[in-house]
Amino acid sequence: MPALTVADLTVLPRIPAPDGPRVGVTERGVRSVTTAPQGYEGEGFPVRRAFAGVDLALLDPFVHMDQMGEVEYAPGEPKGTPWHPHRGFETVTYIVDGTFEHADSHGGGGSISDGDTQWMTAGGGVLHIERPPESLVVSGGLFHGLQLWVNLPRAQKWVQPRYQDLRPGQAALLTSPDAGALVRVIAGEIAGHAGPGSTYTPMTMAHASLEPGAQLHLPWDLEQNALVYVLSGDGTVGAEGRRVHTGQLVVLGPGASLRVAAERVQEARHPKLEVVLLGGRPIREPVAWGGPFVMNTQQEVREAMVDFHAGRLGAIPAERV
Repeated sequence: MPALTVADLTVLPRIPAPDGPRVGVTERGVRSVTTAPQGYEGEGFPVRRAFAGVDLALLDPFVHMDQMGEVEYAPGEPKGTPWHPHRGFETVTYIVDGTFEHADSHGGGGSISDGDTQWMTAGGGVLHIERPPESLVVSGGLFHGLQLWVNLPRAQKWVQPRYQDLRPGQAALLTSPDAGALVRVIAGEIAGHAGPGSTYTPMTMAHASLEPGAQLHLPWDLEQNALVYVLSGDGTVGAEGRRVHTGQLVVLGPGASLRVAAERVQEARHPKLEVVLLGGRPIREPVAWGGPFVMNTQQEVREAMVDFHAGRLGAIPAERV
């Protein structure tokens, strides 16, 4: 699992212990732990549905997340998605291993690989496609990543589509006081260090890698919720130290800090605990979700479908047809 690695974590800024000078800090406890069911997306690539079975009110402003892979493709097996529409939200695609190509009808796109993030704001409407490059289809190889859907507030649902190409070197890199964990801040802020992602909804997104036996105790925005998703490995989460493993989502309660720890013994194929940390300020608006559209009413979802079939969400670029 390469993503972005650092040979010597001791050179990175340390995340101060939240329970140091801050008296009375409240550590977030666990509200729920769910295990993501497995399925297939697009043309048939395997996914774990990270948010399945969780109340949308607890996830707000997030509505959906797929862990794509981890899968070792044989030659000819890599798959993607065909051209499809979106409206009313943002897709955040983070690649841990492998390579994916993106193109959209608004001119955004490119190739992303180990540690890259593509942040697409669908806004009023866009068509896009995601697929492995031809070289990966021919050779096969490891592929692993995730895609997160972030809802847009009513006032921003009709903004112009935009695309952010975030490279791993742009992420804020932090470590724990004992240098046992690497934290990559993709969006939002942790301990005063901000990630490069520009968001309409105040939120935090980070990928943390914990060595066996390491602990990570982070300050967390009181106004944001807190989710921990286990990409791989075994560990504990929350003030009570709830045990978790690969493919599980933890929803945490209120508080000013959160804790994650890695078990001292990990599986050989997953030598570290790898987690995605998410937080967002709830929008608290009605959610009408229909396939690739996330709106406020079912009427708006129906209108989005009509607009799509009428060609009002964009056209596939001629060179991509």
